[in-house]
Amino acid sequence: MIAVGCAMLEFDDIQHILLTRAPALTGRYEFLSFRSAAGGQAWLSAISDKVQSAAAMRASVGSDKRWVSVAFTWSGLRALGVDEASLATFPEEFKQGMVARANMLGDTGENHPDNWIGGLVGPDLHAIAILFARDGAERKRCQSEHDSFVAQCNGVDILSSLDLEATPPFDYAHDHFGYRDRLSQPVIEGSGDVPTPGSGAPLQPGEFILGYPDESGMPYPLPQPEILSRNGSYMAYRRMQEHVGKFREFLRQHGQTHEEQELVAAKLMGRWRSGAPLVLAPVKDDPTLGADMQRNNDFNYKQMDPYGYAVPLGAHMRRMNPRDTAHNMNRRRMIRRGATYGPHLQEGAPEDGVERGIAAFVICASLIRQYEFAQNVWVNDRNFHELGNERDPIIGNHDGTLEFKIPKRPVRKKITGLPAFTTVRCGAYFFLPGIKALRYLGTRGNASQP
Repeated sequence: MIAVGCAMLEFDDIQHILLTRAPALTGRYEFLSFRSAAGGQAWLSAISDKVQSAAAMRASVGSDKRWVSVAFTWSGLRALGVDEASLATFPEEFKQGMVARANMLGDTGENHPDNWIGGLVGPDLHAIAILFARDGAERKRCQSEHDSFVAQCNGVDILSSLDLEATPPFDYAHDHFGYRDRLSQPVIEGSGDVPTPGSGAPLQPGEFILGYPDESGMPYPLPQPEILSRNGSYMAYRRMQEHVGKFREFLRQHGQTHEEQELVAAKLMGRWRSGAPLVLAPVKDDPTLGADMQRNNDFNYKQMDPYGYAVPLGAHMRRMNPRDTAHNMNRRRMIRRGATYGPHLQEGAPEDGVERGIAAFVICASLIRQYEFAQNVWVNDRNFHELGNERDPIIGNHDGTLEFKIPKRPVRKKITGLPAFTTVRCGAYFFLPGIKALRYLGTRGNASQP
């Protein structure tokens, strides 16, 4: 354990995904349903021994080939036999679930849950098993092992699954659009991690982990009993298809040369696809800067780019982390985990009709204060920064009627009819219990029914 003021981070009771990132090139998500509490508990008892704590992962990450996490929906906790009095102590947004919050999240039109896949819309979605693996052979082995677990547990069904694949080149993480990823993450005080320059001071652990003080100085209310919720967190899962062919065609329409197309891509994101921030490299890409974690976050907006001449006010990066231009930023930060799925589309190749995208988890202590605020205000508010008719150009809900403005002297550039580059394919709210809570949930003693 590591001291945080008067608190201690209990590394041996926190699932690894909350504090560490697996060095994986592939993985698999499996979504499960429990037709009986006994079956669900039998499955959880079998798989919980495979779930690493943050302490265990840090001790063996060099030799391990796979990393497993487990989380549950509110209806999944009920299906496991958690009693109604305990279920009532969870936050309302978690109890309702992502589907019921669709309008507030901006999930309308093509993004509406009516169009979602994978069986994640109904109340039968109870759990997710998250696997990250070093290679395809290990993923295949783990899948076979999990299939055996499920076959031995009467009343447990796999609703759907999703295989994950890193996109080439494999020397750094990036999405199918080609943007370098994993550049800006909050650091939790007491985690042992050191924030990179410009990333902000470490945040109180209660912003992400239940049972610890948050930035207000108080711990976020714990669902009861405490053994169930302490060292847990909430996860918003989003599977977003990336329309790579459409994105590349858009760049060609708005840039006559390769350099002009790359600048348009950079303006949409706020960074060049190499990761170099436009604030520090406003005219030309600087891949060396983009790869340098000691420099590629060391900037602000208020002093260095107040009017958006480098990073447009509505760019994805500026919306999702307004830095020094927003109030209470320390109460809005989130941890993101996940990976890409689907095959890489070669540069210059036509759209092949195969789905590809990102399947990610946003982890936080308060879904409504952190995740839902970001979706409602930062992603989909048309008047963010008084822009009037814009949404996040990368992940916002677009129907062809919105625009994207690029400040420029003497006359700004306005792109109208911005297409949707991403589509939400499915999503859900999960609770990520601590290690002790997994054992508690997997015992017959907590069941309210046979």
